[in-house]
Amino acid sequence: MKQKIQEVIHYVEKTDKVSQESKPLILDKLNEWRNEESAINDIAIRFENWWMEMKPIFDELGWK
Repeated sequence: MKQKIQEVIHYVEKTDKVSQESKPLILDKLNEWRNEESAINDIAIRFENWWMEMKPIFDELGWK
Protein backbone atom coordinates (compact mmCIF):
# COMPACT_ATOMS: atom_id res chain seq x y z
CA MET A 1 0.00 0.00 0.00
CA LYS A 2 2.90 2.34 0.71
CA GLN A 3 4.03 1.89 -2.89
CA LYS A 4 0.54 2.80 -4.13
CA ILE A 5 0.52 5.93 -1.99
CA GLN A 6 3.93 6.84 -3.41
CA GLU A 7 2.53 6.43 -6.93
CA VAL A 8 -0.36 8.76 -6.08
CA ILE A 9 2.07 11.30 -4.62
CA HIS A 10 4.10 11.19 -7.84
CA TYR A 11 0.95 11.60 -9.93
CA VAL A 12 -0.29 14.57 -7.89
CA GLU A 13 3.12 16.24 -8.16
CA LYS A 14 3.17 15.94 -11.96
CA THR A 15 -0.49 16.40 -12.96
CA ASP A 16 -2.14 19.60 -14.08
CA LYS A 17 -5.55 18.19 -13.11
CA VAL A 18 -5.01 19.25 -9.49
CA SER A 19 -4.88 22.97 -8.77
CA GLN A 20 -1.61 24.46 -7.57
CA GLU A 21 -3.41 25.67 -4.45
CA SER A 22 -4.63 22.16 -3.58
CA LYS A 23 -1.42 20.26 -4.30
CA PRO A 24 0.45 21.15 -1.10
CA LEU A 25 -2.52 20.18 1.06
CA ILE A 26 -3.04 16.90 -0.76
CA LEU A 27 0.65 16.06 -0.73
CA ASP A 28 0.96 16.81 2.99
CA LYS A 29 -1.90 14.44 3.77
CA LEU A 30 -0.59 11.72 1.45
CA ASN A 31 2.88 11.94 3.01
CA GLU A 32 1.32 11.72 6.46
CA TRP A 33 -0.68 8.65 5.42
CA ARG A 34 2.34 7.02 3.80
CA ASN A 35 4.18 7.13 7.13
CA GLU A 36 1.33 5.86 9.31
CA GLU A 37 0.34 2.21 9.15
CA SER A 38 -3.15 2.88 10.53
CA ALA A 39 -3.65 5.63 8.00
CA ILE A 40 -3.24 3.15 5.16
CA ASN A 41 -6.30 1.31 6.41
CA ASP A 42 -8.10 4.64 6.75
CA ILE A 43 -7.46 5.41 3.09
CA ALA A 44 -8.85 2.07 2.00
CA ILE A 45 -11.99 2.58 4.09
CA ARG A 46 -12.51 6.12 2.81
CA PHE A 47 -12.23 5.02 -0.81
CA GLU A 48 -14.53 2.07 -0.20
CA ASN A 49 -17.13 4.34 1.39
CA TRP A 50 -16.79 6.84 -1.44
CA TRP A 51 -17.20 4.08 -4.00
CA MET A 52 -20.34 2.77 -2.28
CA GLU A 53 -21.86 6.25 -2.54
CA MET A 54 -20.76 6.90 -6.11
CA LYS A 55 -21.31 3.49 -7.72
CA PRO A 56 -25.09 3.93 -8.12
CA ILE A 57 -24.49 7.28 -9.81
CA PHE A 58 -21.93 5.80 -12.20
CA ASP A 59 -24.28 2.88 -12.91
CA GLU A 60 -27.14 5.23 -13.64
CA LEU A 61 -24.96 7.18 -16.06
CA GLY A 62 -23.89 3.95 -17.73
CA TRP A 63 -20.24 4.31 -16.62
CA LYS A 64 -18.51 1.12 -15.59
